[in-house]
Amino acid sequence: MTTHTLVVGGGVSGLSVAWALLQRGHRVTVLERGQAGDESSWAGGGILSPLLPWEYAEPVSALALRSMAAYPGWVAAIEAASGLDAEYWRCGMLALEVAMPEQALAWCAAHAMAAKRELPAGLRTLSPTLPLQGEGGNRVWLPGVAQVRNPRLVTALRTAVERLGGVIREHCPVIGVLAQSPRVTAVQTAAESFAADSIVLATGAWSGLGLAGLAAMPQIRPIRGQMLLFKLKPGVLDTILYRNGLYLIPRRDGHLLVGSTLEDAGFDKTTDDAAGRRLHEDAAEFLPQLSRLRPVQHWAGLRPGSPDNIPVIDRHTDFDNVFVDTGHFRYGVTMAPASAELLADLMEGKAPVLDPAPYRWQAALQRNWALER
Repeated sequence: MTTHTLVVGGGVSGLSVAWALLQRGHRVTVLERGQAGDESSWAGGGILSPLLPWEYAEPVSALALRSMAAYPGWVAAIEAASGLDAEYWRCGMLALEVAMPEQALAWCAAHAMAAKRELPAGLRTLSPTLPLQGEGGNRVWLPGVAQVRNPRLVTALRTAVERLGGVIREHCPVIGVLAQSPRVTAVQTAAESFAADSIVLATGAWSGLGLAGLAAMPQIRPIRGQMLLFKLKPGVLDTILYRNGLYLIPRRDGHLLVGSTLEDAGFDKTTDDAAGRRLHEDAAEFLPQLSRLRPVQHWAGLRPGSPDNIPVIDRHTDFDNVFVDTGHFRYGVTMAPASAELLADLMEGKAPVLDPAPYRWQAALQRNWALER
């Protein structure tokens, strides 16, 4: 018989799991507390790489690199099913003031990630205040880094899930579960109960709260990030720029994202003028013309923070048929294809391509929190 899976959470992680399971023949229902994709999946920038990939633990690299390799085909399949454009763009990323550029280049070579010191010609006159001249400099150019326009990816993914037969119920917050150990038999909302053969919890920044009858996921907490949006002429900037925690992400239509902050502020999504001014001033050092522009928009989102940016992708510790896919911190969009693949393999009892050990529930319990990047 075809199994029925309930996915709790309609962000990019939950929708990616739903897409993977539907392709494998499962029936899937997604329950979303608000509007699908409206939390961190919408609020982020859509860079398809860790910002400085050589600075992260190997479990982050493993998921990210597998996803980065899969992304062109993964997005193409979603676009074909949905008829919508996610705006995948291999625009490259320039990292400036890299602490140890030679070690960074060596890491990239060891992981088959294209990297070089030479710059594209169009960047050499970007701003006289930036260290872009000469053959040296503490910079690394990553020509293979791509991006998606993440709100449009989520819209395309949602449509693809529905066209493949998945059901998405919005404004349907889950409050608890009904269980007959060692299995959960149904998920409860305020209005009704949903029975299923298996349950996937992809509840993002809210994963650490738990539900009635179900233990909270370990070490997950919300980390706020504030971002700005500007509108320029198309072609002013054609690559992602990164320096000391600040990134500029150009869209093909001339919109430019500037981010981002890292704030341990609980579930508060308010923005503040001081953070906005700081982001604006720092971005104007890259593009002086930004100093004369007002942001089109200033917003904040809540990332599902986790120690070392390592997500939890595993069976729930309490029940045989409950699984979790959360805690991707800054890289939920980046890691979505490989995370969904790993979880679907675990659910079906298949040997996964990636070692699942670093993403286990127990592994998360042993990590320590440090808000470093």
